[in-house]
Amino acid sequence: MQRDTADSRTAVRGPGAAAHTSLPGNPLSPAAARRFVRLVLAEWAERGLLDRGLPDRGPAAPGLLTDRLVEDATLLASELVTNAVVHAGTDVELVCRLVETAGPEGADPVPEALVVEVSDRHPARPVRGEPHPTGEYGRGLHLVSTLAEAWGVSYRRGFKTVWFRIAATDSVAPDPADLCGAPPLWGAAPAAGMPLPSGGDDGGVRWGPSPGREPDSGWGSRGALSFLAEASDLLAGQFDEEKVAALAGQLLVPRLADWCAVWLDGEGGRGPGSAPRLARVWHASETRIEGLRAVLEKDPPALPDAALGWPVPWPWPVVSPVLENEPLVGDAFTASGDEPLLGGARASGNEPLVGEARPVSESEPLGGEGPDSEPYEEDGSALACRLFAGGRSVGTLLLGRAGLARIPDEVTALIEDFARRVALAVVSARQYTRQATTSLVLQRGLRPRSIASIPGVDTQVVYEPAGEGAWAGGDFYDIFQAGNGRWCFALGDVCGNGPEAAVVTGLVRPWLKLLAHEGYSVAGVLDRLNRMLVDDATQATEAAAAAVAAVAAVATAGAHPAGEVTQVRFLSLLHGELVPTEEAGGGLRCTLASAGHPLPLLLRPDGAVRPVAVPQVLLGVLEDTGYETESFVLEPGDTLLCVTDGVTERRSGRRQFDDGDGLAAALAGCAGLGAADIAERIRKAVHAFDELPPDDDLALLVLQAR
Repeated sequence: MQRDTADSRTAVRGPGAAAHTSLPGNPLSPAAARRFVRLVLAEWAERGLLDRGLPDRGPAAPGLLTDRLVEDATLLASELVTNAVVHAGTDVELVCRLVETAGPEGADPVPEALVVEVSDRHPARPVRGEPHPTGEYGRGLHLVSTLAEAWGVSYRRGFKTVWFRIAATDSVAPDPADLCGAPPLWGAAPAAGMPLPSGGDDGGVRWGPSPGREPDSGWGSRGALSFLAEASDLLAGQFDEEKVAALAGQLLVPRLADWCAVWLDGEGGRGPGSAPRLARVWHASETRIEGLRAVLEKDPPALPDAALGWPVPWPWPVVSPVLENEPLVGDAFTASGDEPLLGGARASGNEPLVGEARPVSESEPLGGEGPDSEPYEEDGSALACRLFAGGRSVGTLLLGRAGLARIPDEVTALIEDFARRVALAVVSARQYTRQATTSLVLQRGLRPRSIASIPGVDTQVVYEPAGEGAWAGGDFYDIFQAGNGRWCFALGDVCGNGPEAAVVTGLVRPWLKLLAHEGYSVAGVLDRLNRMLVDDATQATEAAAAAVAAVAAVATAGAHPAGEVTQVRFLSLLHGELVPTEEAGGGLRCTLASAGHPLPLLLRPDGAVRPVAVPQVLLGVLEDTGYETESFVLEPGDTLLCVTDGVTERRSGRRQFDDGDGLAAALAGCAGLGAADIAERIRKAVHAFDELPPDDDLALLVLQAR
């Protein structure tokens, strides 16, 4: 093992391949790190960099890429990225280097070792190798020092890098006791054959294999670590706290427990009026789930404040005859009934007491009410663990194993690591839910509650924000009556995305309607909106200049000025109005203008397509710009298609959907269709243009004269 001040360059000698990626400081990064390491090794193997003979072993020797190396590198990279995310909270840089040595004269270099570096931008925080009292820290660098040939920590200006090296000749498996600091935990049995307890020399209980199953000594090391890696992958992909709770139960049962339950605290944490909610109960035998729930839902475990994320023993949930042979069910009591018991404490009669005291019938089983229900086991060992993340409790995990006097220490440590991952997943799911809810509220507020029905015109609108749960974006639309026989329509797109773009949308759309209702023409509406945005840009520029001056004033002191600089925002807008003509054949006079927006297309009944506007500058760019309008008659059977750049700039590799007038070609194929069918066909064509979902908001408006 290298000293903590060592530099990875001391272990990296000779040429070799390298790959680099940047990861955000959030709970999804460990899973991304594992995928990156696997992809890099697979790419190097495909290029033939890893299958050359090892030194001193002949050209037929196996290459560097082995299952052991892939597993170790993936696991250690995941652990180091997890540590960086939890302890530093910054973006993480991940580098994989292939170290090679010179081969015989005229031969290719030979792969010697793999070096992985994980850097964060918070070098002041120390690297931890031991668990921290808060329970949020894992095994730290214990895994790295056990599995890697060499490792170290290097400090540079603004960076701290933890690196490890795995050599090609490193083929001796580590002793499980060296890795976990405890006797090995035997392999998990399938649901049909649960592991049986076996006596230990210390009078405790270890988990043994099921009958007919050989012990798997690797479970204490690689089995446990693989379990945590799998749990991290699965939990990181869940964005609903209910699914996180359900998945936690499925991961634990039956591999580590016979049953488990997950309580979730309210968003405001524990307190008066915010009792924890029993979100999920899981049992290896489905017929016992309801009986277990009936016992557990009476009162959630009340762990002491000092138990911040590590498991503590908890009484076994059973029906016990005490006090004049009347069974009691509920919270755990001492013999005097005053204080709750922890750690398998027993009252008189050597039976654990669980639950709020209430008489039950001697014939009442602790199971469901149906004929298939089974009474629950009457003995075992249970653990309760607070789900603690981000400095606050988000819930409680309770699990039990039948037939054990106590749960082994190595399993307790594994449960602690698992509970930390569950807590982080719950926090991430709640953050995602809050963002999705906020986005939904904004989208509903920014979209018109209804669109006007224009006499003699069929209308169809399609609006799809980019991404599930995405922030309300900058695309907006509206169709409304402006008075005096005028109907107006608008389709706009604020430059940018997210909440900032939504703010501009919330300002522009009501101003547009107000100006149109006041009788301003199409050109007049655009002129005044442009002036408003230019004034806003001027104020933003002045604020930026003031911020620069403030930075210069305090630069020598090393301080940073408070406050935010408003970003300059531009807007593309297609705005038009429709007025019924007085001609006998019907139709409507359409007057419109496009300010930096994709040009609208007019589809004739014979399939001819042409643009009906000229390009003009974006709103908010130039102060003295005057906007010009185009006017034409929308005759019966004609269709006007208006879209945002989410349609025209939809990408597939280097191609865009509108390359070579692709949108016009797609519209020409819609001749003879109604407005709704045209909108749906264009939408499907945009989605089918590439396998990946659209990365920009998609909005289109179809107006068809009858």
